[in-house]
Amino acid sequence: MKCFLEEAGKKQEEDGRVCNWLSEIREAVYYCEDIIDRFILTETLLRRDYHVMSSLKRLKARHSIGVRIEELQGQLNAIPRRRELLGVPNIGGGGSKTTSEAADQRRPGAPYLSENSGGGLYTGLPRRGKIKTFDEEQLAKFLQNKLEGKKYLVVLDDVWTCEDWNCLAKVSINEPGSAGGVFPVGKNGSRLLVTTRDEDVAKLADARVTPLTLKFLSPEESWELFCRKAFLDAEPWAFPKPLLELGEKMAKKCAGLPLAIVVLGGLLSGIDKSLPEWRKVLDNMDAYLVGSDQPVMVILNLSYVALPCHLKICFLHLCLFPEDHVISTRKLLSLWLAQGFVKNQGNTQRMKHTANEYLNQLISRNLVQAVRLSVNKRVMECRVHDFVRKLAIEKAKEENLISADSPSTSTAASRLSSTKFRWQSVYSGFDRYASMEHSSSSCLGSLLSSKVVLLDGGISSVRFICQLFKRLRVLDLEGLQIKKLPKEIGELIFLRYMGLRNTSLKTLPSSIKGLLSLQTLDTNNVKRVPKEICSIKNLGDLCIEGQKECKLIRVDKLKNLQNLSGMRFDQWTRLNDPSKLSTYLEKLKLEGRFKIKGVDLSNSISKLRNLRSLYLKVSDGSKGIPPLVMNTWDRLSKLDIKGRMPKLPEACQFPPCFTQLTLEGTKLDDDPMPTLEQLPQLLTLRLRENSYIGDEMRVSPKGFIKLNVLQISELTQLTKLNIESGAMPWLTEFQFYEELQIYKLSELQNLVEVDIIGRIVFSFTIRAEIPFHMLLQNGDWKYTPSDLQK
Repeated sequence: MKCFLEEAGKKQEEDGRVCNWLSEIREAVYYCEDIIDRFILTETLLRRDYHVMSSLKRLKARHSIGVRIEELQGQLNAIPRRRELLGVPNIGGGGSKTTSEAADQRRPGAPYLSENSGGGLYTGLPRRGKIKTFDEEQLAKFLQNKLEGKKYLVVLDDVWTCEDWNCLAKVSINEPGSAGGVFPVGKNGSRLLVTTRDEDVAKLADARVTPLTLKFLSPEESWELFCRKAFLDAEPWAFPKPLLELGEKMAKKCAGLPLAIVVLGGLLSGIDKSLPEWRKVLDNMDAYLVGSDQPVMVILNLSYVALPCHLKICFLHLCLFPEDHVISTRKLLSLWLAQGFVKNQGNTQRMKHTANEYLNQLISRNLVQAVRLSVNKRVMECRVHDFVRKLAIEKAKEENLISADSPSTSTAASRLSSTKFRWQSVYSGFDRYASMEHSSSSCLGSLLSSKVVLLDGGISSVRFICQLFKRLRVLDLEGLQIKKLPKEIGELIFLRYMGLRNTSLKTLPSSIKGLLSLQTLDTNNVKRVPKEICSIKNLGDLCIEGQKECKLIRVDKLKNLQNLSGMRFDQWTRLNDPSKLSTYLEKLKLEGRFKIKGVDLSNSISKLRNLRSLYLKVSDGSKGIPPLVMNTWDRLSKLDIKGRMPKLPEACQFPPCFTQLTLEGTKLDDDPMPTLEQLPQLLTLRLRENSYIGDEMRVSPKGFIKLNVLQISELTQLTKLNIESGAMPWLTEFQFYEELQIYKLSELQNLVEVDIIGRIVFSFTIRAEIPFHMLLQNGDWKYTPSDLQK
């Protein structure tokens, strides 16, 4: 049924009858899932609480399931009759629309070229004159005759897919940089300009060139465009200041989206330039810009329709986050896995990689904005534009997925729907939400909160949620000021993700062992973690940072554990056999007072054959980390050390596959460069606050032969860095603070990006023939030269 929904979903935008019919099928699919979940839940809970009456309860429950199955069968039998009644065309066939009619659904006024079932190609402008028909050979000959020997500029606007590009330009997939035989290749300055919403299309068009990505407008650029469209030829300063202030507010609400500013400016240019009229527009901007029939929403809807089904559900899920909310990528990917958006591939790490690819595809299609990148260009945080989020909300409502509360809504009840929605997000008034009638939403699968304060509900509100929504797969209580979880939390046998960050919890109940499906537990500052947590066999991500008690937690029993964060050093070394975690554990973070022997830590880590990332955080007052022998840590590629470490190990004692190192608070007395520059695989080095307390560092010739990224920040006593000729030959990114004197910076021949931390411009000269741009970003001076010279 889900496969059928995916196929039919491609046609619902073309035919409203299909949309209505799909709603009925979707309800049947949801109902089927609910019956299965209800059966599993009943059997599991009865098995836990076995007594004489259990058999009678089981018979009663199974009778109830049987009645529901009969109801489902009746719904399924009625679906074909409803299709005939509504006159819905055959979904499996070619559909009722011709190719030219389908092409007419594209953006009005845009040139297009589409392939019909007979292999012909249509080229021209919809609704503008006669459309000519060519087959591929005729089109190629036509274009060659028109363009051969001429200097031309051809614009291919809004190319949607890679297949469209291959058809248009006759580009071989094996030779993405070749223009084939359609557009004549010459050296007379001819150009082919392609615009697209999909970055993959741009890369395919010319693999040798980095695509030009259009950014959102700055506030100044937004205001300039707004004035040109709203005031036309008039000067803005000629109008009253209160009117201009309203205009600035409206331009700001467009959040840098040019299309929205143009539409809004065009609307304002045609109405009276008076305060009441403009205030009316400001108060109703959503209706003017993102109504279902407005240009902005029409264009955004096209991008949504073009998404494959696996990306649509991920995109719709983003509507659960508050407006302008910055979303942690780590958390988002865990939520997608918990919701089942990624097909089971037998390996959770592989599934996370797939989920990350989904996010990157949404970013490349400009439906999600990357907010913060790591040094190796991975997306760490993202957000969704307000207008895009509104589209996601409307589409999710159509599919009965959400009933989203709003931060501006006075009560949570005002947004609840009578339908059986699957997701719920509450931004305010959680206690009111928990006290309401939810008989129609007991099938809820996801409940997220965002910085919510429980006014008076306390533990009773959470108990109510656990008792009613027993089929929850996601429960994110981040920011709720609760001090205790009810024991009923253990009855959520379908729960896969539980977020408890920034709460007031001091401990977790022992009933947590009942969370049979739990994959991710994310909490911090919990005083004590119960030993029962080691009974959750499916647990893959465990974050228990900030523990106050050091009781032994037998995490070595968690055979599927991949990420472990927050174990204390003494807890770790007291494990019977850390090697039991070697199959899957890839990331480990240890913290607390370092009271153990360095050799014990080294030996225990060496048993983790798949460990790739290690973070050691030593609390203040510890004697510090002794030099560790790490050359037996075969697969470790990333190491973060925060806390006192008086001396580095010898270069030969570092891991053989070591590529990233971050030091902070280590307070090294000796220059770390002579040791670190010998590491042959090191790509990224970050020396942060108080990692080195000397005043000078030196990089010798042929030092850091593969280093790409170097960060030196907040080393308050460091004043001089000497870079010898031949050092860091492949360094492309360099970040340092403004007081640091750097000698022979020009030796870095491949340097692309320099960040200078501070507000005073670093004094240097550059070669006149080299392009240079200076930007002010986040209060810091940012330079992007190709080469610099002291």
